[in-house]
Amino acid sequence: MPQHPPDLPPELRPLADMPLLKRLAARLFGHGLTRLRAQHRFSWLHGQADGFRSGHEAGVEYGYREGKADGIEEGRQVLLIRDFRSDEHRAPIIDASLFDDWRLPLTAELKKRIKADVARLLPARSQPSAAQWKMIFSDTPSTSVIAGAGAGKSTSLVLRILLLTHYLGFELSSMTVVTFTRESRKDFINKLMEILSLWGQPLGLKEAQAVVRTFHSRILPMVRSLPGFERLQAFENLSARKGPGDDEGDSNPFELRINDVQRQQLNACYHRLYARHARFRELIAPLARHALQLKELERDHPDVQKRVAVTELAAKRDEDLCDVVEDLWFRAGAWPIKGIEPNRQTVEINGAQFHCHGYIAELGAWVVLGFDPRENPQMVRPGAKLSVRAECAVKRTLFQAFCRKPLIWLDSYEESKRVSSSLAEDATAGPGFDYKVKGELASSPLLDCFVTAAGFIENLGLDVTNAVGQMSFAEDDPDRSFFEALSIFWKALEDHLLDQSPPIMTYNRMFSLFGENTPENLKLLDDALLRPMSHLMIDEFQDVSPQIVSWIRASLREIRSRGPAMHVGRGAQHSSLLCVGDDWQSIYGWRGSSPKYFMEFNKEFPSPATTRVMLGENYRSHQHIIDAAEHIVKSAPAITGKKAKASGNAKTLVPVAVRDRDDAGLAQQLLTHYNNGQSVLMLYRRSSDKYLIGQYIQSVVNLDSSLPPAARRLKQLTYHSAKGLQADAVFLLGDCQHLTRSPYKNQVYRMAGLGKDADAEPYDSAQRDEALRLAYVGITRAVSHCYWYVERQEAGVKGHKASDRIAGNRPFFDDQRGVKGE
Repeated sequence: MPQHPPDLPPELRPLADMPLLKRLAARLFGHGLTRLRAQHRFSWLHGQADGFRSGHEAGVEYGYREGKADGIEEGRQVLLIRDFRSDEHRAPIIDASLFDDWRLPLTAELKKRIKADVARLLPARSQPSAAQWKMIFSDTPSTSVIAGAGAGKSTSLVLRILLLTHYLGFELSSMTVVTFTRESRKDFINKLMEILSLWGQPLGLKEAQAVVRTFHSRILPMVRSLPGFERLQAFENLSARKGPGDDEGDSNPFELRINDVQRQQLNACYHRLYARHARFRELIAPLARHALQLKELERDHPDVQKRVAVTELAAKRDEDLCDVVEDLWFRAGAWPIKGIEPNRQTVEINGAQFHCHGYIAELGAWVVLGFDPRENPQMVRPGAKLSVRAECAVKRTLFQAFCRKPLIWLDSYEESKRVSSSLAEDATAGPGFDYKVKGELASSPLLDCFVTAAGFIENLGLDVTNAVGQMSFAEDDPDRSFFEALSIFWKALEDHLLDQSPPIMTYNRMFSLFGENTPENLKLLDDALLRPMSHLMIDEFQDVSPQIVSWIRASLREIRSRGPAMHVGRGAQHSSLLCVGDDWQSIYGWRGSSPKYFMEFNKEFPSPATTRVMLGENYRSHQHIIDAAEHIVKSAPAITGKKAKASGNAKTLVPVAVRDRDDAGLAQQLLTHYNNGQSVLMLYRRSSDKYLIGQYIQSVVNLDSSLPPAARRLKQLTYHSAKGLQADAVFLLGDCQHLTRSPYKNQVYRMAGLGKDADAEPYDSAQRDEALRLAYVGITRAVSHCYWYVERQEAGVKGHKASDRIAGNRPFFDDQRGVKGE
């Protein structure tokens, strides 16, 4: 029974609810009204009711059905959309790490076993400290080890290799230990063979040599693997007398001397270029004139003031003096000189007439012959009061002060031969003159200057031609012509060397071939050549150059990019880098190295994880020597937290003795220590100092050199050469200071991104710090005694000297200099 709304009035109830007769009557009557088009209110109301009813029923039914469906769906799932996306486009993060994210599989049980083996097989004095064990057990891809002087790092490095090979099964062919010199390489090889044999892992000499390398000996095989370069020779290895290993890159990276074989290549390239390159000839002429011409003296110079009074007298005797000097040169076969026109032109000096001996048209310069030092210094002209040597000295001083013509003064017969060879374009001779680049301490043959300057620029990771193009000099600065000539010469030299049979290449060019600027070249190398770089351990890392850093980083990136395929079937997987160094011992900045890469290790060698180890114990020196050395160097920028402590049994504390320069007193003190059976190290700053002190200690030198090498107890070396050595008593002769300013090095330092941004002279600033570090190196060579003899400082003279840092009021210094605090 259909339900109706309860409030429906009776008159609107449906017809179906009415009695039958009434329903029939209603319908008939309704049809009639419809035909008559008449309104029937009752019917209308009933129709409205029927519509309301049917509409209501349909609406309720439809609403119920749809509402129920919607309700069920909403109960089933509620979706809320909020858009957190940035409108900015973002690329994926770059993975700049040089290494995969991995760790050495070192368990507590394995560490315990290794420590037990070391305690059993090595003597007590060789047992690692806690810090050294941290270095040995480093399990991260990269490790930096700050190892001060006498820190005992060599044994720790060998034990690290033992860990990787003996205990973890890594192949020796996957690792390289880098040392900087032949001597340090030889010592490390012996120690490696000795310790591995104790573990029943005997290592042959050739196997050990394959692991312990210099950077040079590792890059050379890479280049030789390329087609056409199988017999490539390194320019630095060229020598008339080659010893074992000389051809394998086992050379000292800090060797500067040019030998005869190398010079032949330089000279041949020079003369070929000079003959063919007009601009190069234009640049050489003013350089030669500048280098050869007599250097000016200020007119208030004491020598000038003393000799100007005899100007007229000297002019009167000058022609006779010229005759005598020319005769000497003629008898020596040194005059006339081909390329120099004999011409007795007169030169006016303070109104008086003097004479020249010749003229070089090519250089536009006049020539005066001097008194050769090999002639008898007592020689006197007939009737003269002064010796010929003294007369020449007076003339020279007057010319230096008052002659403004381009003038070349030849002081020796040997010098004339060089000038003659150069003017004759002798292909076996060089340019024939020396040059001094601003900032260098002394002049050198021009081509030697080219090699030194180019080497410095390239060590900084720069291209010579590009770097020269960014330099700036005053228009009249001769260095401007020098560097333009260098740019032309260096490119020609590289081509000339490659044209030789077999081809020749400098080490710097080899490193640049496989550096970060040309990473595609590394893809040409077989896995076998790259694999030894996988686990790299580098000693003396504070002396690494930007050029080497670029090669190391490029090699590590290539190893990582090759992935697992490079290590199939091998125990050594992935790659790692462990660097040991001491920023306080960085002393080769003058060659282009920088401690920056060690001091900012994490930044320069990005890694998923890095272990940092501080080896603070000093196994060599007592505390006074350590404290004195650190006091000198503490004002230089350094890695924070460094402070060394003397290790082992307490030794007698003897302060570092500082004395005024006294060669005789030094010799006596040195003799005392030598006679007491102690080892002695005598360090000097200049070669002239070695000659001077040699006069006083010759008896000790003769005695020591007569002994077998193993029994000798005296060594004489420069401060730089003493690195890595030690002695009971150390004698330091001379101060450590930076004396010059180097405009070109400051410029290329900035190009290489070295130094502070606001520093206009970053190289010179670095060298002032390096002078302090050099003194630190010298002092820390001492085991028990250190004596430092320095020159007195002249009043009013200021300089950046290491001795300025000496604190006479501190117990670790015994400062007995006659003048203090000035």
